[in-house]
Amino acid sequence: MNVGFKIPSRIDTEPPERTFDLRQYLNFVWRNWVFILSVTGFVLLLGVIQLLRATPLYTATTQVLLEQSEKAPGLDAIVNDGRNNYSYMENQLAILRSDSLLRRVAMKELAPSSAKDPEAEEQKKDDTDAREAAIINGINSLRGGLAVSRSGQAQVLNIAITWNDPVRAAQLANAVADAYVVDQLDARLESAKRASAWLSDRLVELRRQLRDSEEAVATFRKEHGLARSGPTVALNDQQLTDLNSKLIAARTDAAEKKARVNFLADLAAGKKALDSLPDSLQSASTMGALRGKLADASQREADLLARYSSRHPAVVNVEAEKRDIERSIAAETQRMAQSVRSDYALAKARLDAMEQSMREATGQGGLDNDDAVRLRELERTAAVNKSLFEDFLQKAKITDEQSTFRARDVRVIMPAQGGGQTYPDSRKTLLIALFTGLGLGVGGAFAMEMLKAGFTTPREVEEALGIPVLASVSRINKNRLVKDGKSVPVALYQIHYPLSPFSEAMRTLRSGIHMSDVDHPPKVIHVTSARPGEGKTTIAVSLAISAAFAGLKVALVDADLRHPSTSRFFKLEQEKGLVDLLIGTTTEDSVLRCHKDLKLTVIPAGSKSLNPPDVLGSERMKLLISRLRDTFDYVVLDTPPVGPVVDPVIVSNLADKTVFVVQWASTPRELVEASINQVSSHKRVAGVVFNLVNQDRAKKYGGEYFYGKDYEKYYSE
Repeated sequence: MNVGFKIPSRIDTEPPERTFDLRQYLNFVWRNWVFILSVTGFVLLLGVIQLLRATPLYTATTQVLLEQSEKAPGLDAIVNDGRNNYSYMENQLAILRSDSLLRRVAMKELAPSSAKDPEAEEQKKDDTDAREAAIINGINSLRGGLAVSRSGQAQVLNIAITWNDPVRAAQLANAVADAYVVDQLDARLESAKRASAWLSDRLVELRRQLRDSEEAVATFRKEHGLARSGPTVALNDQQLTDLNSKLIAARTDAAEKKARVNFLADLAAGKKALDSLPDSLQSASTMGALRGKLADASQREADLLARYSSRHPAVVNVEAEKRDIERSIAAETQRMAQSVRSDYALAKARLDAMEQSMREATGQGGLDNDDAVRLRELERTAAVNKSLFEDFLQKAKITDEQSTFRARDVRVIMPAQGGGQTYPDSRKTLLIALFTGLGLGVGGAFAMEMLKAGFTTPREVEEALGIPVLASVSRINKNRLVKDGKSVPVALYQIHYPLSPFSEAMRTLRSGIHMSDVDHPPKVIHVTSARPGEGKTTIAVSLAISAAFAGLKVALVDADLRHPSTSRFFKLEQEKGLVDLLIGTTTEDSVLRCHKDLKLTVIPAGSKSLNPPDVLGSERMKLLISRLRDTFDYVVLDTPPVGPVVDPVIVSNLADKTVFVVQWASTPRELVEASINQVSSHKRVAGVVFNLVNQDRAKKYGGEYFYGKDYEKYYSE
């Protein structure tokens, strides 16, 4: 986050953050492996306890085959079992789970037996509510332990019962299968009985319809005088069609022959010419030959008349020949007319005989067309009713027989022999506990990482605040703060051990402050923190001592007028100091305390002030800082923590750079960010100092910033 100040160039030139870094995840596991293993072990322990406390359950399975049974003829037309329906198998599974079937099993297998105790039986008969409650509990227990499924695409149902006793599980599985078989047989029998009852009711209605239709035919015949001695012969449509076809053919033949008779009569009367004689008549006699001779004679006559007169003998002979031919044609015509009249008489007699046969076969006598149609309609209705009645009568007899026929549609192909333990599954339970524990452990560790208050790596500081980490100061073991039997203050540790990591951290801090503005190296350094107890005074004193031992002329100013920790460190809390100088009660020379051993000058806080912000923001304070900048090479200002007081904000306006001391993995990030925002609005912040770093924990965040034991040979403590 950019807080309004320039980020040093070494931050700008860093490569972009990698989206995936395996080392980060490995370091995460390294930091939290104890917590993850503890949570995993605890969950595994709960899993083991659950296994030890769980009641073993056993599952027994039986298989039932749904097969096509051998049924008596005719029943499938009445009762459709729906075997080929896609939902049939689902229907059977629903039947196995139904309360009615489970109630049958519960009453037989789970209801308390009373055969051995008559008094108990009497008591149960009196207490029907208690018995019903016991049956309902049994149904619920069966439903909880029952599992039914289809075996692949086969017509096989798997019935599984899970119970706390393997023998009992097998018994109940077989009982459910038997109850299902009995239920199917009962349903089949009930269906046949219902079909038989329906057919019986239907037969009564059909018998009445048949009687009415036959009475209608008899009444119609009686009204039209068509009664006959023999039984009524009902012609079906096919027979009537054949008879009508023959009758039509006879009528057509008679009409054709009558047309020939009429033509020959017209020919004899002179109404028709001989040339119009049909070919059928010409081919049936010698008429064709005679007509040919007549045509030939007429042709010769015409030729002779063209050369001779009508009296020529040749012409006379031809005319006589023509007259002979014409007399022959007239005689042949008479003979043909007689033959055609005979054929017509025969066809007419045949037609009359066929019509008589039609009337006798249909019993219609002399009915007109409408009455004949009405009679045929009544007879067809009677025939249909009779056929339907006879068909239903036959099916009723078959169904009545099947009402006592028990067909095996269902049979058990694999009865349950004994239940195998299915719960608890030790392997599955332990695996679930293991992965659950690992998930909770990793999740909990990740949550703790996300909820941790402070910064742990320089990268986190640079990403969140946009400023660098100038130095990381490790926590010094208390055993090392003792030399020659005397306790050594942390700030003086670098004097006794100039090659220690602490001394190197101070030199790194000075170098970082210098590099924060290479063109104008800062001389007045303001040291503060976000909250008390983070070691800002120790850092300020150590920074001043490090600069002094580097050959610089250093002034250390205790600007913490509320809790003057620097003054107490040098045992100058009772001496006149900064407050006295700023209010004009003493001179500048009297407040400068030179420490020859430490090679630096200290200005203590001095007297107590009731208004530190006004004192620190006075013109005299500005003049003092200006004179110290001109007099000394390095000026370190120790102020209160940023937060509820405004003193650090005022002093930061007088300094060249501000150094923020942050306790490693402790100071809340939000507090650090808010404090830097307050100070950076006035002056640029050089960077952050990680203080009290736990080296053993810090190395688990990666070796990119913190060094391990491999570098101990470079230090001397």
